[in-house]
Amino acid sequence: MHDRIADIRIDNSHILITPKELKTKLPLTEKAEKTVLRFRKELENILDGIDNRKFIVVGPCSIHDVAAAEEYAGKLKNLADKVQDKLLLIMRVYFEKPRTTVGWKGLINDPDMDDSFHIEKGLHLARSLSLKLAEMGIPAATEALDPIVPQYISELMSWAAIGARTTESQTHREIASGLSMPVGFKNGTDGGIQVALNALHAASTPHNFLGIDQRGRVSVFKTKGNAYGHIILRGGGGKPNYEIAHVKKVEEKLKEAGLPPRIVIDCSHGNSNKNYKLQTVAFNDAIAQIVEGNTSILGMMLESHLYEGHQSIPCDLSKLKYGISVTDQCIGWAETEEVILAAYEKLSKEAIAVGG
Repeated sequence: MHDRIADIRIDNSHILITPKELKTKLPLTEKAEKTVLRFRKELENILDGIDNRKFIVVGPCSIHDVAAAEEYAGKLKNLADKVQDKLLLIMRVYFEKPRTTVGWKGLINDPDMDDSFHIEKGLHLARSLSLKLAEMGIPAATEALDPIVPQYISELMSWAAIGARTTESQTHREIASGLSMPVGFKNGTDGGIQVALNALHAASTPHNFLGIDQRGRVSVFKTKGNAYGHIILRGGGGKPNYEIAHVKKVEEKLKEAGLPPRIVIDCSHGNSNKNYKLQTVAFNDAIAQIVEGNTSILGMMLESHLYEGHQSIPCDLSKLKYGISVTDQCIGWAETEEVILAAYEKLSKEAIAVGG
């Protein structure tokens, strides 16, 4: 009788490994913990204006190949060491992908990229890679999408984003209020910033909400609120919003709302008109504003992979090209290194000029 009322559209279900069980198999190491604590603090200092460096969240649109991600991480670590006195580089490790309609939902949801949805395998891969990056001394950034996933990997993340499609979601505002790292909220897909301003207010206050604990038990969580929220300008509605006039308007809106002037420029998405080659235009414009005296732009985001462009996921996965995105188009590593080193040089010259 009950089958005619409940779960009539559920095909099947199975028990998933708990966060505690996964962490027992892949425990947080002392070295990884030190990495995360260090970079979270450095990010907080940048957001508080104590540290005058800027941060760049850079990496693949989404992680689909762990080997390619590790190669990218090695290159990023070498570059990060060269520019660390002016720029804090954070690797983008997005394991989940929100879809406008349908499509591949990311490494955690479908690690084999064949609609088999071996989520437990995906969680293992995501946590294992996150551990390796932390042990390499690389801070990691991800998008908080599914409300359960943070229990499995969040202690390995130094920064998180709430995407344009979920900034208006109460669930994601509540999650952000309890996350242990700084969180950026993107403006809406239509380019409007009010939803992000509302989200910043909401996430800064305490909340009570349902979730699962480390043993997988349904629990009620009471959060303290997140004091390190900030707005991410990603363009939208067919228009960019990274230029000086847009930034000044956002500064005014933040001030009116009683929020600190913390802005991150996402150089992809609407700010590049979905043309990956225009990311560097937005990036260089943001750097120019900083050099000219802007103090509210604290970070930038770049979608970057080993090689430029993107590819569709082939039916025959052996034909998948190495080091090329399967979601949004990315700039290649050579261009990534070039634009970041150029920014470093400009910021270094600015410091000399100010000091002189």
